[in-house]
Amino acid sequence: MRWSQMYAPTLREDPAGADAASHRLLLRAGFMRQLMAGHYSLLPLAVRVRSKIMNIIREEMDGIGAQEFLLPTMHPAEIWHRSGRWDVMGQEMFRLEDRKGASIALGVTHEEIFTTIAQELNSYRQLPQMWYQFQTKFRDEPRPKSGLIRVREFTMKDSYSFDLDEAGLDRSYQLHRNAYLRIFARLGIPAIPVHASNGTMGGSDSVEFMCPSPAGEDDVVTCTSCEYAANIEKAESALPAVTDEDGAAQPTAFDTPGVRTIEDLHEKFGVSGERQVKTLVYMLDEQLTVVLLRGDHSLVEQKLTDATGAVSIRPAHPEEIREALGALPGSLGAVGITDLPVIADLSLRGRRAMVTGANKDGVHLEGVDVERDIAPQRWTDLRAVTAGEACPQCGSGLALHRAVEVGHIFKLGHKYSKPLDAYVLDPEGRRVPVTMASFGIGVERALACVAETHHDENGLTWPVNLAPFEATVIVAQPKDEECVRVGEELYQSLRRSGVDAVIDDRDERPGSKFRDAELTGIPYRLVVGTRGLAQGTVEVTIRATGETVHVPVAEVAAQVSEQIRAAVAV
Repeated sequence: MRWSQMYAPTLREDPAGADAASHRLLLRAGFMRQLMAGHYSLLPLAVRVRSKIMNIIREEMDGIGAQEFLLPTMHPAEIWHRSGRWDVMGQEMFRLEDRKGASIALGVTHEEIFTTIAQELNSYRQLPQMWYQFQTKFRDEPRPKSGLIRVREFTMKDSYSFDLDEAGLDRSYQLHRNAYLRIFARLGIPAIPVHASNGTMGGSDSVEFMCPSPAGEDDVVTCTSCEYAANIEKAESALPAVTDEDGAAQPTAFDTPGVRTIEDLHEKFGVSGERQVKTLVYMLDEQLTVVLLRGDHSLVEQKLTDATGAVSIRPAHPEEIREALGALPGSLGAVGITDLPVIADLSLRGRRAMVTGANKDGVHLEGVDVERDIAPQRWTDLRAVTAGEACPQCGSGLALHRAVEVGHIFKLGHKYSKPLDAYVLDPEGRRVPVTMASFGIGVERALACVAETHHDENGLTWPVNLAPFEATVIVAQPKDEECVRVGEELYQSLRRSGVDAVIDDRDERPGSKFRDAELTGIPYRLVVGTRGLAQGTVEVTIRATGETVHVPVAEVAAQVSEQIRAAVAV
């Protein structure tokens, strides 16, 4: 490829509104352009990187015996109704009607569609099967952001395993887990496997692969001593034991004028958050529900969703709360409530002498025994873990990190095979549902995460095996015949050696060419200039380290190609 013919529209300044490093640099370096919120056009340089990422994923999938498919992106609604997810997916799913009035979904994911293919399996002798594809997914994200990290249209490598029983499921799951670890290592992404919520996908043993990054929208909890790691939506911790004084025989009301928050009650009446019962009111599938936490704790909505199985969830509106409880937030409590579901966090179990709202504006109750005076119908873990709390496995301190999800694996069991009638005959001739699992990697998100973790103040620093080109030959003086001749010979020699090279033959100042080479992150820069040729050398710079050496013209192609082969082989 010749730079003079290549479309790589680099920018001198950072584009406005680009928040994440990957977003800013992929725009500046001419890898992509935005069409509208959440939708990006990938330009030639990005397509080359994307192709290399997909090849690595494909090699590892093929290596564990998976077979590649390509399924439609438009799905009939009937299949999603059969699985029960037409309504569960909510507004995240793009829906449309064809000219005949039939309801169609744009694929959010492909569990249902792969399961329809698996309907043709009929015997345990055909199992196990592992199938995968690279296909576009559509998700109506409410707040697309950070370039390719959160978009509405993207490529996913999604794979699915089909086994006879749990033992087979465990084997397929472990094969994928190990393959994912190899994939992310080869991509140069420091992915951490963490326990996670299954969300709308269902199933169990959900593990996300998270790349630490300030651009991330997820919080990940890790132990400083052991291997415990979990998404904040799933994370637990061990709280210090609390000894309460004996409470009164019944709660007592006291006036709290002007108190609207946990902090107000602490500042004005000396009641710490640890001794307060925080009362939240949520609408879960149109059922008003009271949710209780300790005053100094925060709710994780996904935990509430997972605990209740609710399809739709939102905080109740002030008018809904006043109509049901008689007060506004700030004076709410669950004492005496019998006509609404009450769900309490486990940290409140056994607590006495607590303070909560009296469901009368400006009034609170003290001396509350949670189990005696409230008696929640359900106890479950609802709270957000915070940094420094004790690991539930070893007791050491927990750390909190921002991270980007780059992969997700989970066991599905019979969630899709039963409703979609994917059954086989077992060795005894009994008809049994196939046992499934699902595994996903976001391709463009992986590209963005590589950029997030491989850049410096001058631009991108792609790993050699992913770079759009492995080397660029820069003809520093394009009007000098000797420079042009040596540059062309070097370029052709690199290509014959198998190096993915580009020659910068533009009639531009050397500094402009150097800036573009750095910005686009090409690993090796070979400068052919009159000064070097006078000494019989070519200047070779390694992008990742900035190291520059002068190599004899006759040796440079062999030396650089050998270094590149060694780097790619790692």
